[in-house]
Amino acid sequence: MGKQKQQTISRFFAPKSKPLPPPPPTHEPNTVAETSTPPPKISATVSFSPSKRKLLSDHLAAVSPKRPKLSPHTRNPIPDPNLHQRFLQRFLEPSQEESVPETSSSRKYTPLEQQVVELKSKYPDVVLMVEVGYRYRFFGDDAEVAARVLGIYAHMDHSFMTASIPTFRLNFHVRRLVNAGYKIGVVKQTETAAIKSHGSNRSGPFFRGLSALYTKATLEAAEDISGGCAGEEGFGAQSNFLVCVVDERVNTETLGCGIEMSFDVRVGVVGVEISTGEVVYGDFNDNFMRSGLEAVILSLSPAELLLAHPLSLQTEKFLLAYAGPTSNIRVERASLDRFRNGSAVDEVISLCEDLNARNEVNVEVTEEGMSCLAVHTMMNMPHLTVQALALTVCHLKQFGFERILYQGASFRSLSSSTEMTLSANTLQQLEVVRNNANGSESGSLFHNMNHTLTVYGSRLLRHWVTHPLCDRNMISARLDAVSEIAACMGSHSSSQISDELDEESSERTVVSPEFYLVLSSVLTALARSSDIQRGITRIFHRTAKATEFIAVMEVILLAGKQLQRLGIEEDCEMRSMQSATVQSSLLRKLISVVSSPCVVDNAAKLLSALNKEGAVQGDLLDILISSSDQFPELAEARQAVLVVREKLDSSIASYRKKLAIRNLEFLHVSGMTHLIELPVDAKVPMNWVKVNSTKKTNRYHPPEIVAGLDELALATEQLTIVNRASWDSFLKSFSRYYTDFRAAVQALAALDCLYSLATLSRNKNYVRPVFVDDREPVEINIKSGRHPVLETILQDNFVPNDTSLHAEGEYCQIITGPNMGGKSCYIRQVALITIMAQVGSFVPASFAKLHVLDGVFTRIGASDSIQHGRSTFLEELSEASHIIRTCSSRSLVIIDELGRGTSTHDGVAIAYATLQHLLAEKRCLVLFVTHYPEIAEISNGFSGSVGTYHVSYLTSQKDKGDSNHDDVTYLYKLVRGLCSRSFGFKVAQLAQIPPSCIRRAISMAAKLEAEVRARERNTCIESLGEAKGHEEEEPEHHEPEDSEESISALGDFFADLKSALSAEDPSKAFEFLNRTWKIAEESVASLATSN
Repeated sequence: MGKQKQQTISRFFAPKSKPLPPPPPTHEPNTVAETSTPPPKISATVSFSPSKRKLLSDHLAAVSPKRPKLSPHTRNPIPDPNLHQRFLQRFLEPSQEESVPETSSSRKYTPLEQQVVELKSKYPDVVLMVEVGYRYRFFGDDAEVAARVLGIYAHMDHSFMTASIPTFRLNFHVRRLVNAGYKIGVVKQTETAAIKSHGSNRSGPFFRGLSALYTKATLEAAEDISGGCAGEEGFGAQSNFLVCVVDERVNTETLGCGIEMSFDVRVGVVGVEISTGEVVYGDFNDNFMRSGLEAVILSLSPAELLLAHPLSLQTEKFLLAYAGPTSNIRVERASLDRFRNGSAVDEVISLCEDLNARNEVNVEVTEEGMSCLAVHTMMNMPHLTVQALALTVCHLKQFGFERILYQGASFRSLSSSTEMTLSANTLQQLEVVRNNANGSESGSLFHNMNHTLTVYGSRLLRHWVTHPLCDRNMISARLDAVSEIAACMGSHSSSQISDELDEESSERTVVSPEFYLVLSSVLTALARSSDIQRGITRIFHRTAKATEFIAVMEVILLAGKQLQRLGIEEDCEMRSMQSATVQSSLLRKLISVVSSPCVVDNAAKLLSALNKEGAVQGDLLDILISSSDQFPELAEARQAVLVVREKLDSSIASYRKKLAIRNLEFLHVSGMTHLIELPVDAKVPMNWVKVNSTKKTNRYHPPEIVAGLDELALATEQLTIVNRASWDSFLKSFSRYYTDFRAAVQALAALDCLYSLATLSRNKNYVRPVFVDDREPVEINIKSGRHPVLETILQDNFVPNDTSLHAEGEYCQIITGPNMGGKSCYIRQVALITIMAQVGSFVPASFAKLHVLDGVFTRIGASDSIQHGRSTFLEELSEASHIIRTCSSRSLVIIDELGRGTSTHDGVAIAYATLQHLLAEKRCLVLFVTHYPEIAEISNGFSGSVGTYHVSYLTSQKDKGDSNHDDVTYLYKLVRGLCSRSFGFKVAQLAQIPPSCIRRAISMAAKLEAEVRARERNTCIESLGEAKGHEEEEPEHHEPEDSEESISALGDFFADLKSALSAEDPSKAFEFLNRTWKIAEESVASLATSN
């Protein structure tokens, strides 16, 4: 039964209400209606409960005691003939509540509800959690949201729907609501009972205000509310970027290269990871498919999107599709109108000036990306990036995190000369960070390489994997570090490649056991600690708790002191590196950053100002160690509390005399202090306040004690305020050390990543890749290469393959073969090995000699994007277009079955033309997988540059007359030669296509094959006939009598010869050759007889 019908029936059974008298006329203006704030939308559900139904029936029975007439036969009540008519009249009667809408002026709110209305008018897009006593309450629409997401009960209370949670479950429920994509505000009381009793608001409600604001991008930087549910809700190791996107139209005519290659917008992007201080920025031209923006979004994986208004339709369509209902990504919009005509730069500079005026930033910091130099970096950004940055700054102001952009940020451009930016297609199709099955990290390259012990090390390794290095020296530095750590672990990989290293790294590594023991102990201690990278950022934002501050500083101090045992500073002064404890330059640099005296000394200095025992016990008033030189205001407030408490404690002497009880002592029970306990029959003054009692005793507070306790409460509240201000000042002073501590944590994360890569090489017997000089030709030479992910699953059953590509030799491989034969696995493993090598990792092969590539591009698989209006074939060609426009001679391109989304002729033509363009114009390294044998003919135009290969297999024919019933055994080994068979019917059997369909398909395939062979035979006959016609024009030549038979024989000869060359089965090829040989013998014999 619907709600409206239920309410209508309830009106039918309810007694008729008397009409309300009209309100008395008044001539005074209704000032309340003019000044009252319109209430938020409130929806209520009215239910007719059984208890109310019984109460109503009893009331009706009392009003109408008349008994109905009974039938003389059935003894049942005789129905009233007018009852049905009266029911219809009452049922169709309009509700008085619906006919007279209630206005906000006629509604009366309680003081608490009035506060909620005012807060909701200020924060309309925030789900408010209002502190009321020992619970946090939701009101109105917020209560319905909480009931739906948290699974709690919502009910009607006065004017609002309401729901509540206990205060000690705040952390858990905030995370759940934030993870669902909502913006959560926590409203707390801004005054305590002691302050309220001495203020002007004695009789009114507690003052309340917004104390905290949480979203997915700001939650980890806000107050630590982990509550033990970080793993459950998916927080922790993942980055939570806030990404702002701005775009503008560009003139396609000036860029002109045809519609398919033109750019229609220029996009500006700023991404901020507030919990770590990382800022990514850049702008770029993008096409209609928004492939560039897609690559950036997939690389950053934002938790929130800030969309500028106005935004182009295609950009907004893509971003809203990415932040779909299943992603729980919060989308917020911001207007660009206020930042037109260069005012975005003014906004950025004015905020810096405001922070400097408030001493919020340290103007003495001169490191790049910090303070004033950060402003210069911002001013040198393109105008679209500055607009996105200005919108981001305005957005972060409401959270109080805008300082991170001026002092605590580490700026990184999207386009870097030292890092390779993998496209969105490459990240998805190679499953670099997520698998394509369910979108999780399991089964991805990152998951296979991730052996880090800390969450911040895992975040850094994720960046390394998605941004491989393009600088040979930086790659060699990482490989040297990994090799040295692996040698300490006893890996066999270091000794295997000792003869294959270049001259720069040919010296044998001197392994120090002490280095491995120290490094492993430091990383083990870090693994047991919290996320110190986000911890120091919360300290910088002044949202950290004392326990977290102490834990972070102790971990950094412990790591610094442990690494100081290696004596890196002393070794740096020595000219000879043979006796050094650590030889890798990268390891020495990272260790020196962590163990630098400024980091260790500053950590010890900060810890000396805190009382660890008080922090552990939760005594917030005894955290800071105060003195006359340090926190004098706090020392005075503590002294005032101590004086009041001593005065109360000393008053017991007067009560001992007054009551004549020598051993009288104050009693403390259930939080009540300074109680005087006396027998029940004891006589006390009338002005003593009885607090509680037992069966034999009563407990009192004399008037002097009541006044003293009131004074103590007020002094304690003042101490709390001073203590909070001193703690905030202490955290504010941390900003001068933040740069050094952040660098130390980043160095620890890098050490964790290098240790992870060394563990990977040790566990899986990987080898160190060798990189040729940048001036040498581009090449990829891999011996016994293996797929890094599938090898983990298949173990020893995986079949390795060799790869040899060279810019001055064979730089393209056309790969054919049966379905499920391992073609895609082979080309993916080559791409993944090159990515792993440029990350700085050892690779799954017996030998790898590589050139530093500037890009890896892929076109694999078939998919469409209906919500974007893209068909499967359009997706294929868009990916191919991106590859053609972006790749260079130092790129690796892998293409799998291009052109299968359209007709055969069109697909072959497009695939052929694309491959020819890559070979002739780009001259990049290409792995091209196809089922079209015609593509292999391109090798005729690129002699020595294109090789044809296929994945080998074995067949066991059951019926020699029909090869479609062969039993196929895949060998997964790449060999030279062309394969024209795909064994599609075997795949159809595996897919459990009905046998009748398969038999019909086999017959159709045989028929089509026969038609093709007949067409080829007729073509040969026609060509020979034309040659014969030319010969007839010359009178001196005489045609033999059996010319028609000769032409037919030659047609059969060429048809069988072509079949023999294209057959992959040796027995069939031999059979065709025998037939060809017989035709040739008969033709020669016929010609000899005729002559």
